[in-house]
Amino acid sequence: MNLPEARRRQYLEAMGIPLWERRSAPVTVLVEDAPPVVAETAPATGDWAALQVEVRSCTQCALHKTRTQTVFGVGNPKARWMFIGEAPGADEDRQGEPFVGRAGQLLNAMLFAMGLKREEVYIANVLKCRPPGNRDPQPGEVEQCEPYLLRQIAHIQPKLIVALGRHAAHSLLKTELPLARLRGQQLSYHGTPLIVTYHPAYLLRTPTDKRKAWEDLVRAKATMASL
Repeated sequence: MNLPEARRRQYLEAMGIPLWERRSAPVTVLVEDAPPVVAETAPATGDWAALQVEVRSCTQCALHKTRTQTVFGVGNPKARWMFIGEAPGADEDRQGEPFVGRAGQLLNAMLFAMGLKREEVYIANVLKCRPPGNRDPQPGEVEQCEPYLLRQIAHIQPKLIVALGRHAAHSLLKTELPLARLRGQQLSYHGTPLIVTYHPAYLLRTPTDKRKAWEDLVRAKATMASL
């Protein structure tokens, strides 16, 4: 998608990125003492519509007692790009769609700055139900819900995955390494290139890191262009 320059400037400003920073991609920095990260093989996927029904009726963990509705995902189920966050928030719980609040608006700006439309990519979360009070996902909840995400990935077969935040990165990569050490590395999920960056909600709280997030997105674009 070719964006008009004025519109591209608007979304870059929303990201807090000076225009001159888009002239070249940053150099990838590898963490020398970090062990290689290899994700487990995803299980075989079933029918997409059947999976949606299964998620909608899920009662495998206690989150089903407090949710308004499940949040399956949104976008193109055969997308080349897949963006994965940690869990729905209050707005997502009400609307049944991931990233629709302020964090969603920032994610939209990030996508547009990359030359992407929201409907061209696929957006999902590790958890399909909102944790009460937007607390962090608990290990048992991730364990119960993660197979749904893995089946989504197996169905979509994206060319590149962008993990938004440490919870998504840890769930996919089976690692406890801090986000700072995962960023900038050549990672993969079962052979699919994976880029780790900050969650948009974190960027709203810490706007000074938007520039680092843009570096991750530039790296993601360069990776996709090489595929």
